[in-house]
Amino acid sequence: MDKIIDFQKTVYEICTEDPFVMEIMKELGFDQITKPGMLQTAGRVMTIAKGARMRGIELSDIAQTFENHGYIVKQSI
Repeated sequence: MDKIIDFQKTVYEICTEDPFVMEIMKELGFDQITKPGMLQTAGRVMTIAKGARMRGIELSDIAQTFENHGYIVKQSI
């Protein structure tokens, strides 16, 4: 079965569906997501696209990292 990640969903939704996403997010520099409570609070309103803008990371680089881990990236630009 294909692993599909939808960048329009919140980080909470994505990580709840697939906990391995947190490891990839940490690899990308979003280490705050692993702190206790962050997924339950900020993660409920934060999307990967919003986080990328805040951190100054190109969304295409994030998509490429997920693709390298075997994900199909679903995103609306």
